[in-house]
Amino acid sequence: MSFRILHCISSVDPKKGGPIEGVKQLSTINRKHGHQIEVLCLDHPDDPWVRDCPITCHAMGPSHIGSYQYSPRWVPWLKANAHRFDAVIVNGIWQYHAFGTWKALHNSATPYFVFTHGMLDPWFKRTYPLKHLKKWLFWPWAEYRVLRDATAVMFTCEDERRLARQSFWLYKCDEYVVNYGTSAPPDNVAAQTAAFRLRFPELNDKRKLLFLGRVHEKKGTDILFKAFAAQIKKDPIGMAKVQLVMAGPADHDYGKQMQKLARELGLEAHVTWTGMLTGDEKWGAFRCADAFILPSHQENFGIAVAEAMACGLPVLISNQVNIWREIQQAEGGLVDVDTQEGTERLIERWMQTPPQTWDRMRANAAQCFKQRFLIDRTAESFIDAMEVFGMRHHGSPPKLAAN
Repeated sequence: MSFRILHCISSVDPKKGGPIEGVKQLSTINRKHGHQIEVLCLDHPDDPWVRDCPITCHAMGPSHIGSYQYSPRWVPWLKANAHRFDAVIVNGIWQYHAFGTWKALHNSATPYFVFTHGMLDPWFKRTYPLKHLKKWLFWPWAEYRVLRDATAVMFTCEDERRLARQSFWLYKCDEYVVNYGTSAPPDNVAAQTAAFRLRFPELNDKRKLLFLGRVHEKKGTDILFKAFAAQIKKDPIGMAKVQLVMAGPADHDYGKQMQKLARELGLEAHVTWTGMLTGDEKWGAFRCADAFILPSHQENFGIAVAEAMACGLPVLISNQVNIWREIQQAEGGLVDVDTQEGTERLIERWMQTPPQTWDRMRANAAQCFKQRFLIDRTAESFIDAMEVFGMRHHGSPPKLAAN
């Protein structure tokens, strides 16, 4: 038997970060096991990322209420097509794709599940108090209902589940922690390495500290630059051969602010901005790096962290990356607090770690990925959850489609 699954998400644009990447990877595994996957989004049908989407994609075309994306087609389409699916998965909240799915399905026979993807983390409440106040205006009649009436709300790890309860006092849902993960990298290591070295030959004789992901305030890029500059002043000889590789979209306002900050700190010769990397160049960045760094203030999972470990690359992360405990326990990286001082300690500890110890950490990182963060385990865990919660809420498993 196989499930027919619809993923609802605000956008399938890969530049929007982890949720759509998670959807693609989870869908690849699900389809290998015979499940049928489609995606519903608020993008315009002519957007290039819609045309390139590897999943059957229904783009509703956005209208806007201020900065809020909305589509009058969403609810009618979902009501008309809900019978075709055994389950609907909402990826992320605070956009119309979540509220519209609730409007269409909360009184229907089609169960829907929600992945919050860290969007209830109290970091947002502390960092953006005015935005949080605005969210309170939506919460009681929108997102609260989305979560309350969901068949289950899925969390990628125990820390994410625990933190989600701290943002709003009006909070009620059936919680479930899945074994979240990502795909193993392709096997063509030599081609990946060659692709990156060919694109960035100036880095071939450098020790490379890799940041890969969106350049965003929550990722701690400002403290990363300040810590890197401080370490250069502290150890100019040791840091002379170290290059900070910033791999990710930075052509937006915050990215430009960070490029300006790097210049002001005198880091022009020490920072390489690659832009967004894909395919062999992306995997080659992991293969060629000496360490991966992410001093994030909030990270519910961190797909790039898991991808680094999949390539046998130890990670330097803050204890706000919610899988830090698993990584620390496996000795697959180094962990500290999400401050400039904590990030300085991470860089300094990495510089002082003997090569043989680092080689052991490389092996530990790869093993930790295989045991904890492989996407196959996520797919199995989610299908189990669909069956368990389907029986609990409907008296029998969700309706199954014949193969």
